[in-house]
Amino acid sequence: MFIDWLTISQEHDHDLPIVGDIVHLTIDANTNEVLSTRQPRFKHEGSFSTSVTIHVQGRKIRVEGNPSRVGRLDNLFGHQTIEQCVSVYNALLREYGLPGFTRCTRIDIRQGMSGAKTGDRIADGAKIERIDLTTNVALGEGNVIAYLRGVSSQRIGHSIGFLYPNGRTVAWTPKGNGKGGRLQYRKAYDKAFEMEQNSLSKVKRAFGETSEEYKYVKRVRDYCAQEGVVRMEQELKSEFLQREALCYWGLFDERRLAELHSEFLKIDEKLKVTAMDIVSISEQLLAENIVDSTRSANTTAMYAIQWMTGQRFDFAKKQVQTHAARLNRIGINIRNACDTSRFAPVFVRQCREVTKSNLAVPTWYQRPNHLQQIAA
Repeated sequence: MFIDWLTISQEHDHDLPIVGDIVHLTIDANTNEVLSTRQPRFKHEGSFSTSVTIHVQGRKIRVEGNPSRVGRLDNLFGHQTIEQCVSVYNALLREYGLPGFTRCTRIDIRQGMSGAKTGDRIADGAKIERIDLTTNVALGEGNVIAYLRGVSSQRIGHSIGFLYPNGRTVAWTPKGNGKGGRLQYRKAYDKAFEMEQNSLSKVKRAFGETSEEYKYVKRVRDYCAQEGVVRMEQELKSEFLQREALCYWGLFDERRLAELHSEFLKIDEKLKVTAMDIVSISEQLLAENIVDSTRSANTTAMYAIQWMTGQRFDFAKKQVQTHAARLNRIGINIRNACDTSRFAPVFVRQCREVTKSNLAVPTWYQRPNHLQQIAA
């Protein structure tokens, strides 16, 4: 697991330097007292078309971007800890004479606040407002599209899978329309295809087709295609981080982030049926000891067949709930609308049994030099 995006802020106990040509002041019309200052947000433009947004508002600094992408041609592999990411941001802030982010040691209630909620609290360190967790999995060449079609049939809690029309991306959202929810946004996509559409074309325009930069990014793209790389990403938003007590850096165990991400990576564990026919479904129900007789297996399997033909079920009935729960354990969720294009025979089982694993870092890959950044 590594971090693909980080939005972080910190409120300081002293005035901050002016870093631009424009400052917005809020002034009391009666006393002419300056009540607050705000500087327009600006982008730090790094090498290779990377950028990080910095916003200074009064005594508060907010930075957002992809720290694993700063100063690099690609971000197939990136920084694995918050500390490594913060070290990248702090190096950028030093260039503008701004103070860096620090760990929290305590949380106070703002003066004058009674019955304060989470939003009324102030920490003596950095607060995380968004963090994206990412893992690359290798499925083997030619298996990516079939795999994405398969996992798109699965739910994550109350989130429904949405397969994009090009078949290259799946997103899980509460409404099942691919648009992010209030708490989390999770997706899986074809990394080689994404690099072809975005990174490779940008590097080609910037450096030329014969450049070493282009050759390197193309090599990374080809490696992703050869290994059948699917990128698994989940965005944890501000409200979710506050709810889970994961927002105040230094006051939570970062292993909790790895646990949350591990739960997301289990999305494909139920995909065990290799053909959508009554025999295969019945056999799988018996093999998993979900039912104890062939008759029960066939009865449950019939619900799946009826679901495929468009039949609607009354989920208020206990027997329907029972059969739905059985089918869900082998990856068939009859609470979702059926899309038969997602159930091509054998595809998911082949991917899992043959090649699915965490993607290895090739020896020639140019990793981010976070050790040097932390020491700086």
